[in-house]
Amino acid sequence: MVEEDLPIPSAGHVRVKVLAAGVAYADLLMRKGLYPGALKLPFAPGYDIVGDVDAVGPGVTEFRIGQRVAALTMTGGYSRFTVVPAAHLVAVPGGLDPAEAVSRVLNYVTAYQMMRRVAKLTAGQRLLVHSAAGGVGTAVLQLGKIAGLVMYGTASKPKHAVLADLGAVPIDYRSEDFAARIHELVPEGVDCVLDPIGGTSWWGSYGCLRRGGNLVCYGVQAAVLHGKLAAGLGFSALGIAKLFPDGRKTSWFNVKASRDQHPDWFREDLGQLFRYLEARQIQPVIAAKLPLREAQRANEMLEKSQVSGKIVLLPWE
Repeated sequence: MVEEDLPIPSAGHVRVKVLAAGVAYADLLMRKGLYPGALKLPFAPGYDIVGDVDAVGPGVTEFRIGQRVAALTMTGGYSRFTVVPAAHLVAVPGGLDPAEAVSRVLNYVTAYQMMRRVAKLTAGQRLLVHSAAGGVGTAVLQLGKIAGLVMYGTASKPKHAVLADLGAVPIDYRSEDFAARIHELVPEGVDCVLDPIGGTSWWGSYGCLRRGGNLVCYGVQAAVLHGKLAAGLGFSALGIAKLFPDGRKTSWFNVKASRDQHPDWFREDLGQLFRYLEARQIQPVIAAKLPLREAQRANEMLEKSQVSGKIVLLPWE
């Protein structure tokens, strides 16, 4: 932990008093030097935040001091105050718990956009979700249940009750060959696989697809386990379909890239997710709420897969 002077927002920027910061796999990848694009050291991790506007820079008119906001920051979230471009802020409805609201910013927008914007899944279609007990995985299962999908999820045996409660058929990735199990359950294959694992998992996931199905890759968790981008871990997901042009599709999804390319989608989709939360149509799975000083412990818990759901840091205990 370090102390620095309070940051002053420049033109077009806002200073946010952070009330809740999410802990993400991207934080682990950045710390280990495995995240795409070089990050200048030192930096504070923290991919998503919810907080209150504390100060506004010149030219900012759409937000006022004291207003509750959310942002996809990529870095800087592990702090009591951070400066964010006003264009990246989304208003948070009053009355929402900051820890619950912050789970929407990265995890649920990622899940929602992969399902709706990329795969365009509809009721009755079959979906396989890897790391289904994680922050994004549990978000996918909750949204998939609302959408009427038939869902299958991989997780370790102790987490199967969570998956079943959320409406998915659990598959133990440690004791079962997930691809063989899927073909037992769905001989024709599934319509979509969401895979944040990387490496050889992508090949197995591709084999689970029916003709016309879609593999959406959105992470390389295997790189964290191996500590480096070993052979195959960085293999392009798009390259699979090029090697085997059999009607199945692959794509790579990154929520920040999507936000930058389609900021209107991000605001629209996060707004819809906040409405779901207000109506209690989705209940976020919060694995742990920890004080900011325990950020190291939070990262260790995530890296060792010790939790189901989202870990949230609370800078103001």
